[in-house]
Amino acid sequence: MSAQLPLSSATQAPPRLPLPTWTREPLLHFLLLGGLLFGADQLLNRRAGDASVIVVSAEIEEEARQVFKASRNREPNAEEMAALRKVWLDNEVLYREGLALQLDKGDTAIRERVIFKALSVVDGGTKLPPVNEKLLREWFDQHIAKYEEPGRFDFQEAVLSGESDEAAVRAFVDALNAGTPGDAKAGLRVFKGRPHANLVQSYGADFAKALEAATPGQWLALSSSEGWRAVRLEATSAPKPANFDTLRGVVLQDWTDATLSEQRSAAVAALARKYTVQVEAPAK
Repeated sequence: MSAQLPLSSATQAPPRLPLPTWTREPLLHFLLLGGLLFGADQLLNRRAGDASVIVVSAEIEEEARQVFKASRNREPNAEEMAALRKVWLDNEVLYREGLALQLDKGDTAIRERVIFKALSVVDGGTKLPPVNEKLLREWFDQHIAKYEEPGRFDFQEAVLSGESDEAAVRAFVDALNAGTPGDAKAGLRVFKGRPHANLVQSYGADFAKALEAATPGQWLALSSSEGWRAVRLEATSAPKPANFDTLRGVVLQDWTDATLSEQRSAAVAALARKYTVQVEAPAK
């Protein structure tokens, strides 16, 4: 019988969510996010001079970095910073176009409302192409991973409070498998229903592959993207394939949203070509 470990005060660590879809798909569907991120008056791009020039200031870059870090407890990578910057740029373009169309009249120059009005004008020029079963099925096949129910993993992680290098973790795992009581300073984290993609995101591809091949009930020392872990697989559930006929209504709505979002992105990109964008170097 394996050793029992005391549960930590939080029996389950907060899952690390995968990156939001706005880092991988057209961003215009989420334009108001940019207004929330960069709505502070002191960060608005109010530079005297050429109205066709948009300056992404170092302050704006730093605000984006801090907002991301506060919400995800880590620094954004280059791809994520580029996505945040594009959200802000799309909003700034819409805001300026809204002012040019005098959409701020009757409003108190609230940035988000002007952006929303400008986006409504853009929306007026969007039009869905004809849709049929063949088109929907092709779109479904291209995005099949979104609709499949992934395989899931229930597992436990024993967390050492002291050294957690490879030698220490392996010795600890050997003791646990031998039934020796665990370190009184160790805590136990319990994870339920974690999908494979989430394991890759949180621990790395090698960790996910090793856990997938593990025998339930056995403690293992596994290398992760953030160091060595003492882990025991409890149970797995097989992935479930997606059925187009069952999900047709959902697929139609997703296709509609994605198509309109792409059209919005293209329309705002066309407007943005009127401007020169300058990105300031970070302050040193």
